[in-house]
Amino acid sequence: MSDAASSPPAGSWLRTLPLRLRVMARHAPTAFAGALIVGGFALLALLAPLISPHDPMQANPYDVLKPPSGQFWFGTDGAGMDVFSRIIHGSRLAFGIAVPAVAVAMLIGVPLGLFAGYRGGMPDEVLLRAMDALRIFPSIILALALVAATGKSLGNIIIVIGLVDAPIFARLVRAEVLSLRHSGFVESAVAAGNTRWRILFIHILPNAMRGALAQSAVRLAWSIRVSATLAFVGVGVQPPTPEWGAMIRQGAEQMVTGEWWVALFPGLALVLLVLGFNLLGDAVQDWLDPRRRTGVR
Repeated sequence: MSDAASSPPAGSWLRTLPLRLRVMARHAPTAFAGALIVGGFALLALLAPLISPHDPMQANPYDVLKPPSGQFWFGTDGAGMDVFSRIIHGSRLAFGIAVPAVAVAMLIGVPLGLFAGYRGGMPDEVLLRAMDALRIFPSIILALALVAATGKSLGNIIIVIGLVDAPIFARLVRAEVLSLRHSGFVESAVAAGNTRWRILFIHILPNAMRGALAQSAVRLAWSIRVSATLAFVGVGVQPPTPEWGAMIRQGAEQMVTGEWWVALFPGLALVLLVLGFNLLGDAVQDWLDPRRRTGVR
């Protein structure tokens, strides 16, 4: 039988997509809800220039603090900018900060945890004390102080959030390495004459990444909250850039006079995306940990 005859029709996957989604929603509701929320915001971020009804940074003194209507779905802010368009473009900034920040945290934390867990002794102890020193201070306060000291540029914000979050990944990878370094396959690799770097990166690292991968979605949610908090207190992304934390801070000033929409809608977007990543993180942990899938603790 030819490949063309044995392959499914071109549109079969699309036709079965609703059924696949129903099965996923029935058997993995947490994963389905998280993927739906995060996927929806990711789609908004990708299509923002095409679907925004207005320019997100175009101020109009004649449309200041207009309530939600057919023209402005989520109303306008104190500068006359469309809140709905700014929320859509704000999703691009949320992903644009969180994803690189978590990547920086993993690039710093994973190699440190890998080396310290395998080497042990004094290097491991020094790393642990350094990680403890970073975790002594509340993470948001430490990030706030570092951003205030280094500058409010987007690059500095990403690096600071990644640096503050790196100890989480270092400890997770270290704990996995400690349980793997005396396992049979590692001892076999040593006996076969593999170099230390090959053992670390070829044999141990792929097996030690489970905890870090399971935490990545949760840390994305944390990075979004931190970046919004920094903008809310005035040391993060600055107006008129459409950032949810800065929008909430601007809208808080109008809450007392009854213009509730300026702060409410970006706040709901922030809560919803953070919830989506947390749900996705729980689903990833269930998938990577067989004990959680079977209900064993």
